[in-house]
Amino acid sequence: MIRICLVFLMVLCFSCKEKPVVLDAQSIIDKAIAVAGGERYDNAEIDFTFRNIKYKSIRQNGLFSLQRLLADTLNTVDILTNDGFTRLQRSEKVALADTIAFNYMESVNSVHYFVQLPYGLNNPGVFKKLLGETTIKNKRYYKMEVTFSEDGGGVDFQDVFLYWISKEDFTVDYLAYQFFTGKGGIRFRESYNPRVIEGIRFVDYNNYRPKDTLANLYEIDVLFETNALELLSKIETENVSVRLLK
Repeated sequence: MIRICLVFLMVLCFSCKEKPVVLDAQSIIDKAIAVAGGERYDNAEIDFTFRNIKYKSIRQNGLFSLQRLLADTLNTVDILTNDGFTRLQRSEKVALADTIAFNYMESVNSVHYFVQLPYGLNNPGVFKKLLGETTIKNKRYYKMEVTFSEDGGGVDFQDVFLYWISKEDFTVDYLAYQFFTGKGGIRFRESYNPRVIEGIRFVDYNNYRPKDTLANLYEIDVLFETNALELLSKIETENVSVRLLK
């Protein structure tokens, strides 16, 4: 009788153990954004230099202003806000053809988007899909696919992105993308130099491409591990400062 009771108690204990939490794509992205800065992004002024050009983003109470300040004799400033895109020269608005304005807008938005990843991954028109788990340099990652809707996804809405988010601390350590403009191609970025400024995380990247032009985007992490990528450039964000707003 005692033996039967002990067996019953053992079975009961095992059955009462909590099942491991299985995260979906949205939950993983939410955790990654929280780790990188979370709500601090929503009310902050961020200044940085990228390729010798100064940039500034201001977000406050649902409003945003993404700026690029060109070091030219006309004091050119490109500004993307909730209301659209404007180019100023000597503080005066410049009339631009729609196609030119759109290209400038995409350029400004792209720089801010990459510098402040993973914040933008919850923007409207972004679709997230968990592809599974993998290992890079002996560290476990969630492998995430990100695609965009045609409405709101920009001119490059057909581009496909992959993100590797650490299972341990939910940092975005690697990303890759396939683009179709021009001759198209695949890029793989390895983050380095992580630093946290006023609670917001920033990184730089080693930027690679496959040695084989027929490489498959979804196998790019394997190619990285087997030294089948070549280093193209370093993508460095300099002079970063953050001022949190109320």
